[in-house]
Amino acid sequence: MAHRQHQISTPDATQTRRIASRLPASLMASVASGLLLGACSWIPGSHLVGISETAAPAGGSIGTVVADEPQAALVGHDVLARGGNAADAATATALALGVTLPSRASYGGGGACLISRPGEAAQSISFLPRPGTSKGADRPAGTPASFRGLYLMQLHYGTVEFNDLIAPALNLASSGITVSRALATDLAAVRTALLADESARTIFGRGEANTLAAGDSLAQPRLAGFLERIRVAGVGDLYNGALADVYVTAAQKAGGGLNDDDMRQTLPVQTDALTTHQGGINAAFLAPPADGGLGAAIRYTTGASAQGAVAGWRASGNTTLAAAQAALDSGRSGNGSLPSLPASTSFVVTDHSGMAVACALSENNLFGTGRIAGSTGVVLSASPARTPQPLLSAAILRDQRSLRAVIAASGQNEAADAVGDAARAAAHDAPIPHEGAGRINAIVCHGDDSCRGVTDPRAAGLAAGTTNDSTH
Repeated sequence: MAHRQHQISTPDATQTRRIASRLPASLMASVASGLLLGACSWIPGSHLVGISETAAPAGGSIGTVVADEPQAALVGHDVLARGGNAADAATATALALGVTLPSRASYGGGGACLISRPGEAAQSISFLPRPGTSKGADRPAGTPASFRGLYLMQLHYGTVEFNDLIAPALNLASSGITVSRALATDLAAVRTALLADESARTIFGRGEANTLAAGDSLAQPRLAGFLERIRVAGVGDLYNGALADVYVTAAQKAGGGLNDDDMRQTLPVQTDALTTHQGGINAAFLAPPADGGLGAAIRYTTGASAQGAVAGWRASGNTTLAAAQAALDSGRSGNGSLPSLPASTSFVVTDHSGMAVACALSENNLFGTGRIAGSTGVVLSASPARTPQPLLSAAILRDQRSLRAVIAASGQNEAADAVGDAARAAAHDAPIPHEGAGRINAIVCHGDDSCRGVTDPRAAGLAAGTTNDSTH
């Protein structure tokens, strides 16, 4: 792993890893299995402490996080405030969403992130679930892609140990969260179907016929055990090791149809972003296979329907970055339509150095298959072979001097149009529009030290921004 400049472990967590490193391999495997399959006997503190804060600037903006779920946004904000960069904060936010918004950001799903640093070409990282290939599945699932994708992003761009960024999510799972309005709304939308599964009912049920409501407490000890196993054994264990076997066996029992080969072949894809230059603004968008980026880019450059552009792109059979960039450069649009697309969630992050990250996550259906991967506590994503690909959309705009805007959206079929419209507004210093079904999370800047977070007023998200001497 690349050298990390900072550490944000609790002292107890550091000590535990040192002890674990001295255990024989066979005993280490037994300890890890116990952590996974039973209640955790050791739970780290509920806050990040002990981080070196030397990376925090002497003054000015530390950074901003905007997300659909407030508790996850605060996790990312805390990482920034304690010296992590935007990639660290984005990783921690995404992992926290796996606990606080498992309806859209479960570890069983995936997504895509757009990353931009000053003076460098923006990068697009897609980590999408693969369909299970075992026969006889009555509720086909997709593979869990998030951990590999987030690990890749944080390895290339982060400054702290990946395992330390798992700690906040683990603490939320073990100590419990307050059910947000966002999660409560999703639970109510799928109440009958979700409660039909005994494992899901145990986690999300409230009495015999109701789901948890906003303000209720939700602890997920099995999910905490799953996260602790990954902290101890590493991300690779979920794809090539004993944890992969546990996950596959649980998915098969839940009718998901996953196998070991499906897990091994779940790999993230990193490419250059789609880019365009207009009026002194350099705009970067998510690249295929996250084709919502192409739709958003065409909306931004031409005003044409993003959904129509994506429908034409999918019908063409093209999949390459070069073909997508050519379509963008030509101004090619389309007038097709897409079927009803899966739910998603989004978040955006900036830091004091001008790095920006915009991500969109999905399980290919609200609560994925509606079933749990056994003792892991993970909500299984729906198979991409059975559902249309979600429209994952994000954009980052810069001028010659500084960052201008970081934008991501959910809203199913209208997410890409919403990103394109928001990018057009930001490029012209106009207010971010909040119209239609698209739900925008954005950070708008006037110089890197003058950025403000923007949430959709119709949703229940949070924008958290901090300087060294004030919070705004």
